[in-house]
Amino acid sequence: MGGSYGLIEVSGVVAAMDSLDAMCKAADVKLVTWERKMGGRLVTIIVEGTVSDVKAAVEAAAGICKANNHILAASGIIAAPAEETRKLVAKSAKRLQKK
Repeated sequence: MGGSYGLIEVSGVVAAMDSLDAMCKAADVKLVTWERKMGGRLVTIIVEGTVSDVKAAVEAAAGICKANNHILAASGIIAAPAEETRKLVAKSAKRLQKK
């Protein structure tokens, strides 16, 4: 698995689950972490893989959002995350492991 991150931020948990499913089916990526903000109205999904895989995954998520009328608030790809970025993502992922 590569070290690049793909990120999407969507409106709602249903859109997030739909998007994550599309991302994992479209490319060889794995879920690293997810965050819910504003009572779950905004959900950020972070996946990891090679640059080409995260790009395909983010594009698939954008496509499923458009097809299903989900609100895609933002998306991005970080090809070579800085160490501080990796620490922030790891902190989020660790928070989820505690539950």
